[in-house]
Amino acid sequence: MNRFALFATPVLALVLAGCSTAGTSQVAQAPIVAAPVITQPLVASSAQNVQQARLTTNISSGFVDPAALAAMTAKDSNEANSAQFYALQFGRPGAPRQWAGDKGTTGSVSVGPYVRVNNLDCRDFTHTVKVNGQDYVKKGTACREQTGNWNVVQGAA
Repeated sequence: MNRFALFATPVLALVLAGCSTAGTSQVAQAPIVAAPVITQPLVASSAQNVQQARLTTNISSGFVDPAALAAMTAKDSNEANSAQFYALQFGRPGAPRQWAGDKGTTGSVSVGPYVRVNNLDCRDFTHTVKVNGQDYVKKGTACREQTGNWNVVQGAA
């Protein structure tokens, strides 16, 4: 029930109660009605949605070359996940987002402009990882789902 209906109902009852009935001089007395208590579910704020989406965007689902993933530490993966999400979510086209992990492992994520596909925001991306002196490059297209999560929809080596 919307707010208008919740507040309009008691007001309408009071207005109608003030009307006299046809053919009589008596005025109907309306009972005193307490205002309804409105409880709303806790809705996550935009910042909370962004944080949750960042945590669930996972580089192992096609954002990074599988050979690079096998050589990466947990810290490397965490830094790469964060860079991947923030580049897709907020990055300027062509401006790489750098990250650094353990023992010299580094990477960067570059994104293209937003493109609307099937009512979803999508972007091309290039994620480069340098681990153990070797460069690995993964290119693809990711789309942001209604939940805020980014998922790879097309990938190339």
